[in-house]
Amino acid sequence: MRSQQSDFQANGSAVNQRTIRATYGWVILSTLFLLVSIFAALMIGSLDLSMKEVACSFGVCLADTQQQTQLIRQILLDIRLPRILMAMITGAGLAVSGAILQSVTRNPLADPYLFGISSGASLGAVIVMTAISTATLSITMGALIGGVFSVFLMLLLAGKSAVQVERLLLSGVAVSFMLSAFTSLILYYSRPEMAATLLFWMMGSFANSQWQNLLLPSVVLAAGVGLFLIYRHWLNAVQAGDESALTLGIPVNQLRLGMLIVCALITAVLVAHVGGIGFVGLMVPHIARFIVGAQIHRILLMSLILGGGFMIWVDVIARSLLEHQVLPVGIVTSAVGSFFFFVILKKRSRYQ
Repeated sequence: MRSQQSDFQANGSAVNQRTIRATYGWVILSTLFLLVSIFAALMIGSLDLSMKEVACSFGVCLADTQQQTQLIRQILLDIRLPRILMAMITGAGLAVSGAILQSVTRNPLADPYLFGISSGASLGAVIVMTAISTATLSITMGALIGGVFSVFLMLLLAGKSAVQVERLLLSGVAVSFMLSAFTSLILYYSRPEMAATLLFWMMGSFANSQWQNLLLPSVVLAAGVGLFLIYRHWLNAVQAGDESALTLGIPVNQLRLGMLIVCALITAVLVAHVGGIGFVGLMVPHIARFIVGAQIHRILLMSLILGGGFMIWVDVIARSLLEHQVLPVGIVTSAVGSFFFFVILKKRSRYQ
């Protein structure tokens, strides 16, 4: 009996070690993918640059080459690199928020877009832009208030059924449509030039990204991820079911509300800087979960890396697909995300 128990423990330990090694391998590959994406995005644009030109612009020349012009260095450091970093931060933030929302609700279709958080943040930002100020800080505050308001409105609509994740998700969808309707109403009564500006902004764009815009999203994302990792054991327990988590003494409802507010904060700050971008929080966590399993800390790490790399390539496609024209990023993500959403629904229907 003791021999069988020892064999079982040894086999479990071996399986766990293989899983950890596989996770490390995927993290390394994903990190390489992210670094290659950043370097490739620096090369691609209205002015295509060679690998040697990009390397020499950052002072990394492996051979004697002609000194780079100030124009190329300015394009890379002042235009492309801030835009790439903003895309990376945005993709990582939306992916992590989607992973947390899917975890606390145990619903694979949950993401900031479907929960109404993006719609609330967009409404708050649009109100500030049209009525008060166009300063980045003011827009951020408006988006933050709108995002948090959408969460409380969703909980108010769900009522006592907020503990039921299905009712919570349906309430989020209803709030999303309602707040989007108010945003459309504001656009309808805005001046034509303001309406065009707001409409393009709402579709998502990294065109106006600058170095000073990177600080706040980076800090908020880092703080949110740190908080998620602190409560990772609670989040793993909630994934197993509310009853199991309650037996362990975990305040499930308070945890769910807190995670919703943190996700609203991250989403609001991102929306204030780049506009509304949907479906990233839906797609990337599923890919991360398929690669590294259901442990929340592994999903968060992979979502950060994959979300950043994915959004970089989305931005590259958006600014390279049409000549002399930049597509809104939200169009590309919606086109890809709607197909991904359809695949998830078909997959779930097979098991019901």
